[in-house]
Amino acid sequence: MSAQPQVTISTGTLRGEADAGIRRFLGIPYAAPPFGENRFREPRPPAQWDGVRDATAFAATAPQLPYPGAIGELLGSVEIPGDDILAANVWTPSGAANAPVVLWIHGGALERGTPALPGYDGTAFARAGIVFASIGYRLGSEGFSVLDGVPRNLGLRDVAAGLEWVHREISAFGGDPARITVMGESAGGTLVSGLLARDDSRALIARAIIQSGPLQAQSAKKAGRVTAQLAEHLGIRASGAAFSAVSPSALLDARRKQSAGSTPMGGAPGFQLVIDEESLPRSPHDVLPTIETPLLIGTNTDEYRLWFTPQALAGVTAFTLLAARLALRIPARAVRAYRKAWPVAATGEIFGQVATDVILRSPATFVAAAKPSPTFVYEFAWQSPARDLRAAHALELGFVFDTLTDAESQRLSGPDAPASLAAEMNADWVRFIATGDPGWPAFDERRLTRLYDTRIIDVPQRRQEPLDLLPISR
Repeated sequence: MSAQPQVTISTGTLRGEADAGIRRFLGIPYAAPPFGENRFREPRPPAQWDGVRDATAFAATAPQLPYPGAIGELLGSVEIPGDDILAANVWTPSGAANAPVVLWIHGGALERGTPALPGYDGTAFARAGIVFASIGYRLGSEGFSVLDGVPRNLGLRDVAAGLEWVHREISAFGGDPARITVMGESAGGTLVSGLLARDDSRALIARAIIQSGPLQAQSAKKAGRVTAQLAEHLGIRASGAAFSAVSPSALLDARRKQSAGSTPMGGAPGFQLVIDEESLPRSPHDVLPTIETPLLIGTNTDEYRLWFTPQALAGVTAFTLLAARLALRIPARAVRAYRKAWPVAATGEIFGQVATDVILRSPATFVAAAKPSPTFVYEFAWQSPARDLRAAHALELGFVFDTLTDAESQRLSGPDAPASLAAEMNADWVRFIATGDPGWPAFDERRLTRLYDTRIIDVPQRRQEPLDLLPISR
C-alpha cells in the first residue's frame, strides 16, 4: 500500500494506507486498554489523541496460548505485544458513501484468535463495495471468567462496545450505520448470537451471519467450572480481587497446566457465555427463534474432523458412542439413522457426525425453522485433501474471505482449492450483506439449503432423518 489517506472520527484523526482503490485503517481503539485499573471491568471509552494517529498496523493481540498439538499445525496464531487490545480495523472502498457494512468477529473457542490473522483480510469485501470492520476482544480468563464481584461476559460486552463504535463512527469511513451486518465463525458466531439476544445490540444490527457457531449460553454454575478449577489450581478464591492479583501471563500458564492432556472428548472445561440478567438475560438459542433480524446461518459437513485427529477417531469404540448417546439422551433409533445416512462410516465418524449435529447443526436448524423473518441456511461440503479433514470446522473461512492463496488458509484447504468456489461464496455473502438476499430461497417447510461443493446447488436439507431425531435443547 502506498497512499496515506486520513479520516477524522470522534477521538481524533487517523492516517491509514490506500492501494488499488481500497483504504485500510488498522488498530483503532474502540475502548480503553482493559488492564491496570480497567482489568475485569466493563469496557471504558477510548482516550482522545492529539495530532494524527498512525493506523497502518494491527493493535496488540489479547493474551492467549497458541493452539496445542495437531490442531496447532492447522490453525496459526499471531502475537503482537501491548495493552491496546480493544481495537477495530476498517477496509473501505475509496469514495464510499453510505455503503453497507459488515463487522467481523473472530472465533477461537473464546480463548484464542485475533483479527490480525491474514485470512481475515477484508480486501475482497471492500473490493465488492462493502465497508469491512473487525474487532478484537478479551479472551479466556480475562474475558469469560465467572468471578465474584466481576461483571459477567466481559468479552461479549467488549464486542457490544465494538458494535456501538462501528455504529457511531463508520460513516466517517463511508459506511451506512443503518446497514450493519454482524458476522462471526465458531466462537465468533456464538458472540454474534449473543449480540442478537441483547435488545440494545440487536437494535444496531440490520442482518447477521453465523458460521458454525454454538448458540447456547450456560448458567453461571456450569460456565463457571473452568474458573473454579483455575482458582483451585492457583490456590485462590474465584473473585475479582484474587484474580486481579494474578498477572495475565500467570493465568495463561495456569490454564495451560489445567488443560494439559485434555481432548475434545474429555478434560478441562472450556469458556462459555453466561446467562446474566445485566449482559445476557436469555440464552441466544431461546431468543433467536423470535427475532425479526434476517439471518444467514450454516455449518460444514464434517465439522468434527478439525476437533478430532484421525487417530482419535479410530480410537472411538461402540461403548464411547453408547455413553455419549445416553449422556445426551439421544434415542438409539437416531444412531441407527446416522448409520443409514453414513453407511460406510466407522464408529468414530458416526460419533463425530452426532457431535457436529448436536453442537451446531441441530440448533441452527431449529432457529431457521422457527424464526419469523427470512433465514438462509447453507452447508459447506467441499472436501479438503489436507489431513483427511474433508469439510472440517473453519475450512469455509478461506472461501468466504476469498483468501485461498494465503498460507494460513492453505493449511486447511491445501494449495489447489477451487478459486471459483471462493469467488462465488464471497459474492453470496456480499449479496446478503448488501441486500439481505444471498441468492437462494429462505428456509421454510421445504428446508432448502445452499450446498457449497464442487458444484453449488440448492437442495432440501440433507440427512434430515437423523437430525430430526435429536432432542432439542431448551
